[in-house]
Amino acid sequence: MRYFRFGLNRFRFRGGVHPRGNKHASGEPIEPLPLPERLYLPVQQHVGSPAEPVVKIGEPVFKGQLIALSQGAVSAPIHAPTSGIVAAIEPFTAPHPSGLPVRTVMLEPDGRDRWDPRLQGGDPDRLTAEEIADRVGAAGIVGMGGATFPAAVKLNLGQRSRVHTLVINGSECEPYLTCDDRLMQEQAAGIVDGARIMLRGLGARSVLVGIEDNKPEAIAAMTAAAEPWPEVKVRAVPTRYPMGSGKQMIQTLTGKEVPAGGRSADIGVVVHNVATALAVHRALRLGHPLVSRIVTVGGGAVQRSKNLEVPLGALVSDLVAYCGGLSETPARLLVGGPMMGQALPHTRVPVVKGTNGIIALSARESAVGDVRPCIRCSRCVAACPSGLMPLEMAARIHADDLDGALDYGLQDCISCSACSYVCPSRIPLVHYFNFAKGELTARRIKQRRNEETRRLAEARRARLEAQEREKAEAAESRKREKQAQKDEASVA
Repeated sequence: MRYFRFGLNRFRFRGGVHPRGNKHASGEPIEPLPLPERLYLPVQQHVGSPAEPVVKIGEPVFKGQLIALSQGAVSAPIHAPTSGIVAAIEPFTAPHPSGLPVRTVMLEPDGRDRWDPRLQGGDPDRLTAEEIADRVGAAGIVGMGGATFPAAVKLNLGQRSRVHTLVINGSECEPYLTCDDRLMQEQAAGIVDGARIMLRGLGARSVLVGIEDNKPEAIAAMTAAAEPWPEVKVRAVPTRYPMGSGKQMIQTLTGKEVPAGGRSADIGVVVHNVATALAVHRALRLGHPLVSRIVTVGGGAVQRSKNLEVPLGALVSDLVAYCGGLSETPARLLVGGPMMGQALPHTRVPVVKGTNGIIALSARESAVGDVRPCIRCSRCVAACPSGLMPLEMAARIHADDLDGALDYGLQDCISCSACSYVCPSRIPLVHYFNFAKGELTARRIKQRRNEETRRLAEARRARLEAQEREKAEAAESRKREKQAQKDEASVA
C-alpha cells in the first residue's frame, strides 16, 4: 500500500496551531436525514452570479431536475433535492451572519423521492476534458469544503494552465468537523474514482490525497481504494491547523509555495475537497447532480453529535431536532467549524452546498474572557501560517489606515483565526481583518460605480454634443439650401 508519512521537518508550513479536536462524531456512521416537510433552496449557493429559477410556482419536479440555471462564467445551477411541488419562490433567510433574505425556491416533497428519468450516467473515460468540465458544471458541483467555488471553473484551468498535480484535500483540520473523515471511511472508492475523473479533466499527471494523521481509518480506506491506480497517492500529513487551507496543504505535499496574490494553478496545482471528488463521481458515473451533502452536527449544546446526509434546503432546525434537540441555548451557533465558521442568526436557515457543519457551542465552550490591550508578545506572528504580522495589521486597521494594513499583507490573510486563538489578550484579530477586507471590497465597488457613473455621464455628454453638432450642421445645411434657392430665384 502506498501510505506515506512525512518526517518532522519535511515540507512543513510556517506557523499554525493545535486547537482541541472535539471530534466526537468521528466514530458514528453517516445517517440519512428524513425528508423535511419543506426544502428551502437559495439561488445563491456558490461564489459568483446567482442562478435564475426556471420553474414556476405549483410546478411538479423530479429529484435532480434543474430548477435554477447558472448565469455567467462563474455560477452554478441548482437542482431539486427530491421530487415534489414548487410551493413558492420568494426571499428567505440566508445562512449568513447578516440574516438577510435571498431569493429562494421552496419545495414541498411528495415523499416518493423519484429521480428525473432523463438523467443518465455513462463512461467518463470516453469524454474529452472539455466535456468532463461541462458535465461537472451542469451538475451544479462546487467546492464542498466550504469555499463553494464552481468546480468546473477550476477544471477549465487545466486547458489554460500547465496543471500537473491534482491535490485532494482530506485534512479536515477544523475542530468538531468529521464529515469528510466519515466520507473517506465509507465512500473511498467513489472519491478515488471522482479524483481520477477530475485528473482527466485537468489533463494532469498525478493525484495527491492529503489526510491528517489523526484519521487512521480514513487513511487506510483511501489507501486501499487507491491501490490499483499508480497515479493516485495517499499521504498522511501532520495534524496541524490550518492544514485544510489549500496553500498550506500544497506546501506540505509538494514543498512548493503559492506566490502572494497568485493562484495554485500558477505552480501547476489544483486543489479539490474529498466531497467534491465524490460529487464528480456521482455526476459522471450515475448522472446525479449535487442535491445532498454530509453535514456534521455537533457542539456541547447539541444532545447527540452526528454526521448526516442532508438534502440541500433542509433547515438547521431539522438537523438539530433529529440529533435530539438542544441541551441548552447555544452561546454561539455556527455554520462550519469554530475557527473559520460563520455565526448563524437562528436555526431557521437552510443547508446549502457549502454547509459542512452545524456547531452549537455551549457557554463553557465559547468562553474566551475579556479583551485586553496588546502586550506585543508576537505569538500571533509565530502562529500565522501566511507569515504575516497580525498585530501590525490590526493596529493600522484600528487607526483606520487600511492602506497601511494592505502594505502588511492583509490580502494574503486566509482568515484562519490562528492569531486570535493564541492571543493572550483575547483580541479578536481576525474580526479586524475580515472587517477591513469587507470595507476594502465596499470601497472597490463604490469606486467601480463612480467610474461607471462617470463613464455614463461622459458618454451622455458626448452623445448630446454629437446631437447638437448634427442639429447645427443640419441647420447650416438648410440655411445654405435656402440661400441657394434665393440666388437661383434672383438670377431667374
